[in-house]
Amino acid sequence: MKLNCDLGESYGAWQMGQDEQVMPLIDMANVACGFHAADPMVIRQTLALAARHGVEVGAHPSYHDLPGFGRRSIHHSPEEIEALMLYQLGALEGMCRREGLHISYVKPHGALNNDMMRNPELLKAVLRSVRCFREGLPLMIPVTNRYREHQAMAAEIGVPLLLEAFADRAYDDEGQLVSRRQAGAVHEDPKLVVKQALSFARDGGVYSATGNWLTLPADSLCVHGDNDAALDAIRAIRQALANPES
Repeated sequence: MKLNCDLGESYGAWQMGQDEQVMPLIDMANVACGFHAADPMVIRQTLALAARHGVEVGAHPSYHDLPGFGRRSIHHSPEEIEALMLYQLGALEGMCRREGLHISYVKPHGALNNDMMRNPELLKAVLRSVRCFREGLPLMIPVTNRYREHQAMAAEIGVPLLLEAFADRAYDDEGQLVSRRQAGAVHEDPKLVVKQALSFARDGGVYSATGNWLTLPADSLCVHGDNDAALDAIRAIRQALANPES
């Protein structure tokens, strides 16, 4: 079970996250491409950090929404989605060359990620853009109860899927993340976060917020490292995954 984290999301004098502390603890870095966060120097520094620690680089494209950090839905046609995806992937791949890296996977950000999971036509547009950019390039999406349907769609278009789970978020009975507007949507107890990480890694699923078992096979766990408590949680998850029976 690999750990992934959204990184490179600073912009100019505005600092986001603790990338230097997080990078040594993870396997996969989802690097902002400049549409929701990051500028060329932030991207370059993030890629250099990933290269130094041997971390896989994933593109983290979004809607063109710097003021809203990519968290606002913006209407686009499927053709426009393909164009904005390819634009960002091309930019990041060009910068990867400076560090001897390449994009290993793609993980859409924020509202784009949410919208494509609700709208099959948008998801197909994202899949087509990834397939166009490079044959065999995987797309990372959240794992839900509909994961078999998503796998079939991706297979038809010719894109490998990476299924992502969250150790610090509650799930509803449909395998969707509980809205942050609801109490208990984000796990604050480090022991509960580690327990959920182990549940995904060892048992292939998790219990929903109402106590129902969800079979959700995940390839990667998303972790967050924007504060000291989050860093401690990543370290605890890493240790627990290394010693799952302890």
